[in-house]
Amino acid sequence: MTIEELARAMGKDIDHIYEALLYTDIDLNSLEPDSILYEDHIKMIVQKSGMKYKSAKLKEEKERKNTDAVKRQAGNCSFGLCLFCFFLQLFVIPCISLFCWPPADPAVLTPRPPVVTILGHVDHGKTTLLDRLRQSQLASLEAGGITQHIGAFLVHMPSGEKITFLDTPGHAAFSAMRARGTNVTDIVILVVAAEDGVMQQTIESIQHAKTAGVPLILAINKCDKPEADPERVKKELLAHDVVCEEFGGDVQAVNISALKGENLLVLAEATVALAEMLELKADATGLVEGTVIESRKDKGKGPLTTAIIQRGTLRKGCVLVAGKTWAKVRFMFDENGKAVDAAPPGIPVEIMGWKDIPSAGDEILEVESEQRAHEVIDWRIYVEQQEKLKKDVEVIEAKQKEHRMQYEQKQQKLAHLTWRQRKAMLYKANKHLMFQRPTERREVDENTLSVIVKGDVDGSVEAILNILDSYDCEDECKLDIVHFGMGDITENDLTLAETFNGVIYGFSVTANEGIKKLADKKGIKIKLHNIIYKLIDDLKEELNSRLPPAVVETTIGEASVLDTFSVTVGKNKVPVAGCRVQKGLLDRKMKFKLIRRGDVIWKGSLSSLKHHKDDAQVIKAGMDCGLSLDKNLEFSIGDDIICYEETEVQQTTSWDPGF
Repeated sequence: MTIEELARAMGKDIDHIYEALLYTDIDLNSLEPDSILYEDHIKMIVQKSGMKYKSAKLKEEKERKNTDAVKRQAGNCSFGLCLFCFFLQLFVIPCISLFCWPPADPAVLTPRPPVVTILGHVDHGKTTLLDRLRQSQLASLEAGGITQHIGAFLVHMPSGEKITFLDTPGHAAFSAMRARGTNVTDIVILVVAAEDGVMQQTIESIQHAKTAGVPLILAINKCDKPEADPERVKKELLAHDVVCEEFGGDVQAVNISALKGENLLVLAEATVALAEMLELKADATGLVEGTVIESRKDKGKGPLTTAIIQRGTLRKGCVLVAGKTWAKVRFMFDENGKAVDAAPPGIPVEIMGWKDIPSAGDEILEVESEQRAHEVIDWRIYVEQQEKLKKDVEVIEAKQKEHRMQYEQKQQKLAHLTWRQRKAMLYKANKHLMFQRPTERREVDENTLSVIVKGDVDGSVEAILNILDSYDCEDECKLDIVHFGMGDITENDLTLAETFNGVIYGFSVTANEGIKKLADKKGIKIKLHNIIYKLIDDLKEELNSRLPPAVVETTIGEASVLDTFSVTVGKNKVPVAGCRVQKGLLDRKMKFKLIRRGDVIWKGSLSSLKHHKDDAQVIKAGMDCGLSLDKNLEFSIGDDIICYEETEVQQTTSWDPGF
C-alpha cells in the first residue's frame, strides 16, 4: 500500500510514517504520499508504532455455473458419426442437450407461412401496398402518412396461402428497425417508385437483404403515373447487384400500382412461388423460439410484445424469457386484437404477461418453469454486470496509467526539492484552480440541454436515441440524455426534469391534465409529437435557444480621411481627421471603427463630429466633415472611417441529424 493509505489505516498522519522510516535505509526525499511501500517496511512501521499486523487470505470467488437458456440446435450430428455419442451409446447413456442434438425428424416438420418484409425508400408506397393486400387503411391512421413502427400482419391470399408481412418504416430515423426486420424474414419485397428510381434508403434496404442472405422480389410501384419509367429503375439497380430475370438474373420484377390495386395478385403469386422454391418448413413441436418485433406498454394490458414464432407452438401458460425479463403468457392476440389460443411457426402474435418490457429484436425462448426463468434472468444480469465491471476496470486502469505518467513528468521537474518543498510548491501552483472550478462548472451547466425521452414502443425510443447519438456539437451546447423509457409522461419524469432543468420529449404518448398543470406550475416544458422529424426539429429549436446570440455588424456609412490636423483643447492637442462621406451616412450615436490598409486599428465612439465649424449629429454622403475619436490616435491620409450598428442575432446549431 501507499504511505497515505497506511497512515489512514493506522489512524496516524503522514509525518508519523516518515518518522518511522528514519530507522530504515530508505531515502525519505525520494518518497511521496502516494509512493508504494514494500511488505517488510509496512510490517516494520506497524511494529515501531506499537501496533500488530495480521495476515489474511483473500477469498476467491467461485466460478458461477452458466444457467442461460439457448436455442435448440437444428442437429448436425448422428449417432453413427459423432464419436462422443457413440461412446455414450456404449454405456447406454442418452445424448444430452449440453453437447449435441439429434437431427430434427422430417415427420414433425410442417410447412409454415413465409415471413415477408416490405422495404424501400420513404413515400415509395410500402404501407399503401400492404393496405391493398390486407384490405385495411393503415396509411390514413399513421401520423403524417409515415409508418412509425414495425407492424407484423398475417395476410390470407385468395388461393388459400398465408403470408406474414413485416411493414418496416422507410424514414431515415428508423434504419435500425429496418435492419431488424430483415433478420427474421424469408423474403424481401423491395418497393421502388417508378418515377423516383433508386434512392438512399433503397440502397440501404438492398444491403440489409444481402447481409441477411434473403432473396429479393422487386415491386416497381406507381406505374400508373405518366412519368413512370420501370426500365430505368431496373437498369439503376444493376449498379447494386440486383439483376432482374429479363437481364439474366434471378430477381422477379413486377410493375404495380398500389394505389389503384393493379398487378397486386401477380406480386402475391410471385411471393408464393418463391416461398415454394424455398420449401419453408418448421418444427411446431417442443419449446417455443421466436423474435420480438416491437414492444410497448398498454395502460390496461401492461407490457406487450409483437413477436414472430419461429419454432414450436406458443400457447397460454407458456413461460418465456427475452433479454432480461420473462413472461407467463396470459393472453395472445392477432393483428386485429382478437384473442387466439395458439400461435404456430411463422405467425405474428401479440403476447401479454411480461414482467417488464423486452427490447425489440430480443430472442424469445420458452423454458420449463418460472423457477428456470428466474435462473436464466439472474445469469444474464450477472453476465452483463461482469462485462460492465470488466470495462470499468479497463477504463480505470487506463486513467491510472495516464495520471501516473503525468505525475512522473511533474515529479521530474521537482526532483531537486524535498517532499515538503514540493508539497508547498504544488499547493501554490494549483491554489487559483480552487476558485475557478465552481465558476467553470456553473457555465457548463448553463450551456447544457438535459432531455427526457418517452416513447410508445421500444423501437421508437431506440430510433430517437440513435438520432441523438449523432449529436456532434458539444462545443456549442452539451446534450445530456437524463432518462428514456416507454409509456405516458409521469410525475417521476417531472421530478427528473426539475432536478436537471430538462425538457421532456414524448413520441406518440400523452400527458394527462394533472401532469400538464404540475409541469406548468414548475415551469417544465413537455413537448409531444407523433412524427419523429418534427420532434427532432423541436429539439433543434430548443438547442438554438440555449446558444448565446451572435453580434452582427451592419455598415451604415463609410468615409475617407482626406487631411489631418490637430486642435488645442485646454492643454492637450487632439488629432482631427478631415473626411468626406463616400457611402451612407455618419451618425454620431452609432459605433465607429478606423481601418488602415485593411486592418482595424480602433473601435469605439466619436468625441466630436462637425460640419465646417458647427457640431453635427448626422453627415450624409458627399458631405465633408471633421471628426475626432474617443481615443488619442493619430490619423493618416487614406484611412477609412466606418460607421456601423451592432445587432444581436440568434445562433442556430450546426448539428445535422441527416433529414
